Amino acid sequence: MKTIFITGASSGLGKATAKLFHKKGWNVIATMRNPEKETELSQLKNVTLLALDVTHYDQIQSTVKKALELSDIDIVFNNAGYGLIGPLESLSDSQITKQLDTNLLGVIRVTNAFIPYFRERKSGLFISTTSIGGLIAFPLGSIYHATKWGLEGWSESMAYELNPFGINIKTVSPGGIKTEFLHGSLDTGAKPEYQTMVDKMFGSVDVMFEMASTPEQIADVVYEAATDGKNQLRYVAGEDAKAFYKRRLEVGDEVFRSEFGKQFFGE
Repeated sequence: MKTIFITGASSGLGKATAKLFHKKGWNVIATMRNPEKETELSQLKNVTLLALDVTHYDQIQSTVKKALELSDIDIVFNNAGYGLIGPLESLSDSQITKQLDTNLLGVIRVTNAFIPYFRERKSGLFISTTSIGGLIAFPLGSIYHATKWGLEGWSESMAYELNPFGINIKTVSPGGIKTEFLHGSLDTGAKPEYQTMVDKMFGSVDVMFEMASTPEQIADVVYEAATDGKNQLRYVAGEDAKAFYKRRLEVGDEVFRSEFGKQFFGE
């Protein structure tokens, strides 16, 4: 029986992925900050819950060690992360640091903890949740985009580094996911000078969210990336994400940027 290790499994995509892999007959190690609060995954056979906050370096080392004592691990799904929206001026330094620490450094740290194990086995796969926001940029999401574009570039470079050892790395880039905002996985900041821009953007986001995928639809793409045996780096997931990315590739960066700006803010 194969095993997947998942970060950020308490809600949304992480939880949907844990349930899907369990249903497909996998052994699942589902990690989250507060596993004692989890009532659904804890009932499932072959699902083990472990505590993990990806911003705590020492806890990453101890949790990875514990996971490897429990089972061989075939796939690591780096999914822990959240959104931060707001003009840069409105964000505190601690908000900025926490976003980078969770979304970017958390993935890098967890991956680094598993590399020696996969290298020795000469096999293994890392899958990271990036975002369509790692391939295109929305207004007022600068720090979020810094983490997600960072992950895309980091993953591309890491593929060269890891492939010679029989290890693969992939990114899944979803568009909107319907439950994520409801789970409070969004931080924000406000400043009066930007209020018109903020109002327009949130108005546009409401319309865009009508095209959003369910966590289960994105989990299907994670499963595809995990099992298709392809040496493919990037999986764009969700109809909205595919449409945006296709358009950007068709018209080029600058035309797309101009079109996208008009979509949010008009002329």
